[in-house]
Amino acid sequence: MAEGQSGAQEPYVREDVKAFLAVLEAADGPAIADMTLDEARQSYVALHQMADAPARELAVIRDLACPGPAGDIPLRLYDTRKERDPSPVIVFYHGGGFVIGDLDTHHNLCTEIAHQMDLPVVAVDYRRAPEHPFPAAIEDCEAASRWIASSPEALERKATGIVTIGDSAGGNATIVVTQALTESAADVPVLLQVPIFPLASDAMGSKSLDEFAEGFILTKAAIEFFDAAYAPVRDDKRAMPILGEHAGTPPTVLVTASLDPIRDSGRDYGAALSQAGVDHVFIEVKGGTHSFTNLRQGIPSYQAELERVFAAMKLMLEHSE
Repeated sequence: MAEGQSGAQEPYVREDVKAFLAVLEAADGPAIADMTLDEARQSYVALHQMADAPARELAVIRDLACPGPAGDIPLRLYDTRKERDPSPVIVFYHGGGFVIGDLDTHHNLCTEIAHQMDLPVVAVDYRRAPEHPFPAAIEDCEAASRWIASSPEALERKATGIVTIGDSAGGNATIVVTQALTESAADVPVLLQVPIFPLASDAMGSKSLDEFAEGFILTKAAIEFFDAAYAPVRDDKRAMPILGEHAGTPPTVLVTASLDPIRDSGRDYGAALSQAGVDHVFIEVKGGTHSFTNLRQGIPSYQAELERVFAAMKLMLEHSE
């Protein structure tokens, strides 16, 4: 690590991350906070189209829908097999601050999860803010997860349990849904949860938020933009799941990135799991950024990091069954 003018150590940044960040800086595009809502959503799609690894070819990619508290919730099923014996089903909640993501922004990632894990994946297209502020997204994620756990005929797959997983805002949803299904059980249990760079505690005022406020994919200004749109109630555990009960949490694979402004929020959650004696694997992507799951072509070393997550998931699932 090098020392800056203040004498403080500069954070480690891997070489392919430096190169990608330089490309983004040279593009000099507008900040999310300075865009309209439509422009912000389009820019998120464009970033993933430019930097994400190609989608895998799968035997099954099919759009579905399930009943929700405010109408049908769009879903997308991914599977390497046209027919499958009863198995765990992975339920995926996309990132994007509860504002800018959708099924398409995380399509390539979902194909990768299905390919690597050889399990069915169902992605949830929850209602987004600001049109539908907190807790609309969480209500949809919980309703969809309960529907999937019930092995409905439309799914054509019988779940022996579910695995909750998501990135960023989806990481928050992963924890919140898992807590809800731990308190009031679904038809099958949550076997494993996988929150990836999640917002678990309030990031405002954290050291990482200030240290990585600019220049590392996700910015402090973008977080404030998402926060204003989503309007979470900060003393509600459905917004800040660090406030929930951690004893009884199922096995967990928790992932953070060292250059992420919400890194410390994820670390806080890991500490809470440890304090509660929860069986978990903690992975921090050293020299990596927020959104590493969706930048695997732009930053090639991120593919190996994602495969580390899959290896940990397989390990934990082997011990849960």
